[in-house]
Amino acid sequence: MTREQELDDARDRLRRAIEEYTRTEAEVRALEQGAFRVVIFGSARIRPLDAVYQQVYHIAQALAERGIDIVTGGGPGLMDAANSAVLDLVGRESRSYGLPIDIPTLREPANTHLDITSSHRRFSSRLDEFMRLSNAVIVAPGGIGTLLELVYVWQLLQVGLTNDRPVILFGDAVWDGLLTWMRAVLLPRGYISPGDFRWITLVDSEQEAIELVIIAHERFMRHVLERRGAEADLDRAITRDVRAAAPPPAEYAPPETTEEDAA
Repeated sequence: MTREQELDDARDRLRRAIEEYTRTEAEVRALEQGAFRVVIFGSARIRPLDAVYQQVYHIAQALAERGIDIVTGGGPGLMDAANSAVLDLVGRESRSYGLPIDIPTLREPANTHLDITSSHRRFSSRLDEFMRLSNAVIVAPGGIGTLLELVYVWQLLQVGLTNDRPVILFGDAVWDGLLTWMRAVLLPRGYISPGDFRWITLVDSEQEAIELVIIAHERFMRHVLERRGAEADLDRAITRDVRAAAPPPAEYAPPETTEEDAA
């Protein structure tokens, strides 16, 4: 077999694999239809005695009590907090999803509080599954991995490669500085647009995060019962409702331009 024939054969196998993936994904979507899921991103380094661990646990449990499925990266830290909150419920209807990353250098074992586990060897496929599964996103305090997840979600929303969904940043002390920097540095230079913030809501209490997700869940369930309207229209409406109910953002005043800046 010539090199060109080998290449044609490899391309044909890749095409068949993509077609099978697309078909299987459509089957999974159909089976999962009607379930509302919240992805909770957050640090793997935070331990159970930390206040943020307890806050995430309470948020996840309050949502799971309402039949909302919880999705995390399936690892330790805040992921463990959210997943264990689901499994600790008696007589629950909600499910605990975990998407652990399986790479030798990370050494981040899956936590033991998962109903459904979907392991990944690449961050890209894992991030895509987060988006496939989620109807809303909560971003708890975290580091580089959490930032990657936030920015990936935000990028797909910005360019319209995924339907709208509310993105709730939990913790003023962690996220307010990022938003302030983006508005002060990126926005005036035209690197981002004012409309890029329309999916983002910053909250600082467990109750605020819970209430906003409940608003999204209630609209979603009304749509399921009524079977009315396109999915994209529903997701835009959910995001709009959450933003309307969110606490008003802190006033942002652009820095004053001095004579030295003007020069």
